[in-house]
Amino acid sequence: MEANETAAVAGWLTDHEAELIALRRDLHAHPELGRQERRTASTIEARLRAAGLSPRLLPDVPGMWCDIGAGPDGNPLGPVIVVRADMDALPLADVKDVSYRSTVPGVAHACGHDVHTVVALGAGLALAEHARSHPLPGTVRLVFQPAEELMPGGALDVIDAGVLKPVSAAIAVHCDPALDVGTIGLRTGPITSAADAIEITIAGPGGHTSRPQNTVDLIYAMVRLAADLPAALGRLVDPRSALSLVWGQVQAGTVANAIPRTGQLRGTLRTFSRETWDLIPGLVTRLAEQLVAPYGAQIVVDYRRGVPPVVNNGEVVDAFRSAVDSALGHGAATTVAQSLGGEDFGWYLNHVPGGLARLGTREPGGVTHDLHQGTFDVDERAIGVGVRLLAGAALELLRRPPAAP
Repeated sequence: MEANETAAVAGWLTDHEAELIALRRDLHAHPELGRQERRTASTIEARLRAAGLSPRLLPDVPGMWCDIGAGPDGNPLGPVIVVRADMDALPLADVKDVSYRSTVPGVAHACGHDVHTVVALGAGLALAEHARSHPLPGTVRLVFQPAEELMPGGALDVIDAGVLKPVSAAIAVHCDPALDVGTIGLRTGPITSAADAIEITIAGPGGHTSRPQNTVDLIYAMVRLAADLPAALGRLVDPRSALSLVWGQVQAGTVANAIPRTGQLRGTLRTFSRETWDLIPGLVTRLAEQLVAPYGAQIVVDYRRGVPPVVNNGEVVDAFRSAVDSALGHGAATTVAQSLGGEDFGWYLNHVPGGLARLGTREPGGVTHDLHQGTFDVDERAIGVGVRLLAGAALELLRRPPAAP
């Protein structure tokens, strides 16, 4: 990012950072679940229109996109860089004692999507003001997306609406409570994993526990399947894919002396490898059938696609790093570990090169408020940091040749 652009974004934040913090608190107090984000979307739309911009609504679901630097006819000029924000909250109670605590029972912004939304808005508004006197070298497309927390995610609604045509690259941030505010976490390659859901129903005729030889010992078959399926998968896929199958629910039977007729195993399967993610549904079904066959049980495998891994493009990560150095200073960027959490931004990267950066939100020396907990909160100085990062990275990418897929 050039010096005048860095100064322009910093100057815009001097005038407007308090407004962004107030907006974040308003969104935090009024959280909305996936595909219900009507108030949030309406609030963001109003802010964009007040700045003289022309957001376009997604069909059928709450959300929108808005081009910064488009031509007079509304069509994008030059390369197009997507800056994506997710808007939805989580179905859990906000237990913080703060003035902006959730006013919606059982719903809370416990993953920082309110921050993501305000950061993307701030970056767009700062760039729009700068573009009035200094035309951008292309178009920055803000995307405010619903339903990231739902599988397979609201990213598919955005893609189906044609928002990625034409787009050169896509960028996003995610709050990271393990990093101090002012720190940006970067990583080339997989940064989050694919996340799928699996449910296996196992069935037999049932019987008495005194005569297991006369029936299908369903519990024994379930135990073998629960233990052996993750182990067998680990021998049939590349170990570098970091495949992880973990059961969250095992359910069967009602009394101690009766062998049940049905049972269920439910869990999640995660991997960093797109190749493994494509392979795994058929492999899981085949192995599960083979593992229970010796015991005579019947099974039905319900494999539910979630989200693909987020695989950061190296050139996009380099643009992030340049933006960090320009806007925040050398040393503000750090390399972060991979996460087995899922993030539907991975769907965007199936179509265009891109990158997800980790935005430090922890008060230095303060408490780590973990994600997906009712106590989650952020050091709100992270909002200004995120605005500088996204604005700077978007400008860096506009000036570079298109990133290789």
